Order: sequence, then C-alpha cells, then structure tokens
Amino acid sequence: MKQERIWQALNEVADPEIPVVSLVEMGIVREARLDGDDAVTVVITPTFSGCPALHVMRQEIEAKMRALGFAQVTVETTLHPPWSSDWISDAARQKLKAFGLAPPPQHNGRIELTFLAPVACPYCDSTNTGVKNNFGSTLCRAIHYCYACQQPFEQFKAL
Repeated sequence: MKQERIWQALNEVADPEIPVVSLVEMGIVREARLDGDDAVTVVITPTFSGCPALHVMRQEIEAKMRALGFAQVTVETTLHPPWSSDWISDAARQKLKAFGLAPPPQHNGRIELTFLAPVACPYCDSTNTGVKNNFGSTLCRAIHYCYACQQPFEQFKAL
C-alpha cells in the first residue's frame, strides 16, 4: 500500500519543461525504494546527462516524498541505461500531442530509423512537414513546420 502511494505521489510531479506530463509518464522516474519506515530512495534517469531541469526535478520529488511523511529522502541519478524516448508512456504521448508537441516515434533501439521518418503535425496530423531547426527550446526538441496547416511546432526528439 505504501509503495502504491509513493508511485501515485511521484506521478503528480510534473516535468518542469513539459508540465502536462509527469516524470513517471516520461519514464524519468525509474525506481522507488522504501528504506525503512521513514526513508525512501527515488532513482531517476534524466533525458540528458546535462538536463537543466535536473535540480528542479530533484527538489519537487523530495518535497512530494516529504509531504507523504518521509523524514529521509534520497534522489539518486543514474545514467545507465541511458534514458530512451521509448520509455514515454502512451498516455504521455497523447498529452504531448494535445500540448502541441509532436511525440517521438517508437524506435525499439533502432533510432537511426527515426531520422528519415515523416513527422506528423500535432495540430492537423499531416506528414507534409519539414525540419526548420534541429534544436528547439530545449535540447530534446526540434522545430518543424507543417506545410498543410502552416503551423510551426516542436517535436520531442527520439532518443
């Protein structure tokens, strides 16, 4: 029961850069371990090793766990295995699209296949789109343009 409450609380911690999805939905929270009655360890894998939101994620996780009554909270960061966009849940992919951010394609470890794949516009679903800049507002996004509805949009990169 306590483990379930921990995961429910962690699922309420929003991604600081994409607030419509949680860190759990993004696959960033990898593990939550009880270390006795009043201690918990949460293991996270950031999308990039130099993720600028890492400090905020740690603070938000600590605050949420302390609100559950844990006196000792440890947030560990692991880079192995490296984060993969395949870890994004289906629900989060739908939320990203509704937010106007094209979700990354599933690649199952064959990321080279995604570079040439057409990107569907999150507004009109057209694949008549083109890359305008490989770097968007964050390292994990690229800027695209839809020629059908004439909307610029960002895509979360497949990683």
